[in-house]
Amino acid sequence: MKENRFNILHTSEISALVEFGDKIDKTVNKNIRIFCTYLEKNPFCGLIEYVPYFTSVSIIYDPLKIKSNVPFESVKSKLKNILRVIDFSQSYEENIVEIPVCYGREFAPDIEYVAEVNNLTVDEVIEIHSKGKYLVYMIGFAPGFPYLGGLSERIYTPRRKSPRTAIPEGSVGIAGKQTGVYPIETPGGWQIIGRTPLKLFDLKSSEKTLLKCGDIAKFYPVSYAEYTRLKERIL
Repeated sequence: MKENRFNILHTSEISALVEFGDKIDKTVNKNIRIFCTYLEKNPFCGLIEYVPYFTSVSIIYDPLKIKSNVPFESVKSKLKNILRVIDFSQSYEENIVEIPVCYGREFAPDIEYVAEVNNLTVDEVIEIHSKGKYLVYMIGFAPGFPYLGGLSERIYTPRRKSPRTAIPEGSVGIAGKQTGVYPIETPGGWQIIGRTPLKLFDLKSSEKTLLKCGDIAKFYPVSYAEYTRLKERIL
């Protein structure tokens, strides 16, 4: 990877930030996934954790394990070497995660508003949303919360002017050009159009989160009865 395509910043005594660009796009996301996969398989001495974001990756390290009087400079050198040896032109296999969603009004308090704003029917909103393929750009805001790209501009909808104090776990929402799923009950201002019975965040699971940066999420509609059946099976 050419050196002018990335930047390495000193963010704290135990962390650095590798910037892959200044725009959110699929190429930057792909490069971040390839970089993180390499770190997972080839961690350098002192690496504690890496956290992917929209256009960058945070590197957390233990300065006591870095054999240098200036740990950051040593880490920076390691990261530069890694970025040079990685083949960023390689293909990256998509991991598609299918997510059932009940778009019924009992779970979708804002779906009529989304339809009204976009001059659509509720059925059209459901059809458009469930036909999309959504790239997970990053996990954040709450544990397991996926920021998804790929929402059709036909259902772009602004955030609520007054956020709710509690959004139920599994709620599927739209905010501006993005869609996402609330993995836990939390306050929020997204327009809620449905709910999934799946757990997006589970401490008992070895993976902890259902979705990861770089995954492709696909939603499909289910009835209230099917939602209930799936929910009971998961519990």
